[in-house]
Amino acid sequence: MFKILIAEDDHHLRTLLTHHLTHANFEVLEAKDGLEAKILLNSQHIDCVIADIMMPKLDGNQLLYYIRSNHEDKPVIMLTALDGYDDKAKSFEGGADDYMTKPIDFKELILRVRANLRRYKIMHENEIVLPHTKIDYSTQSVWMNDKRIELPKKEFLLLFKLLSQPNQIFTREQLMNEIWGYDSESYDRTVDTHIKRIRERLHSEDFSIITVRGLGYKAVLS
Repeated sequence: MFKILIAEDDHHLRTLLTHHLTHANFEVLEAKDGLEAKILLNSQHIDCVIADIMMPKLDGNQLLYYIRSNHEDKPVIMLTALDGYDDKAKSFEGGADDYMTKPIDFKELILRVRANLRRYKIMHENEIVLPHTKIDYSTQSVWMNDKRIELPKKEFLLLFKLLSQPNQIFTREQLMNEIWGYDSESYDRTVDTHIKRIRERLHSEDFSIITVRGLGYKAVLS
């Protein structure tokens, strides 16, 4: 289920947005201002942000700047009562993906959220993005807290496989066959050794690799 963050200081509108998005099968988090939204972004995995421009403490454009400055390219949809060209240009130039003026058509908003998430998924189908971790299959790179960590190929493939399906238990045989191939002369113990090395190299706030006794391994998100 996709997780949507609503940053809106108008309590009534925020409640309506939550109602309609929840009814559309999204998980919703609420923030009453930009600062609260920033705190949630730092503590939760968020798939899409809906932000009002005119907010106290940290306005929508400042929140957008914070998101993009931290290399987050998740969809951001701006809401505002301002419909002038200059206002729209400022948000789009700041990295907004979409823009809606009030009063909000909730059915249209849901269509826009789904469209933006679909584009985001297509763009990132070879990436796993967590709050403090980004794993890019195309470059076989791991970034943690903006620091690149080099992993040998087999360790990278193991990590990507486990994190691509969190909570899914994979047997050692499954992992051996997929990563090393059916004709490999390696043994099940090889998987254990590589998992041990991954744990030694990566100390993540976002996930842990759990041993399932008698079966194999699974990745669990924090």
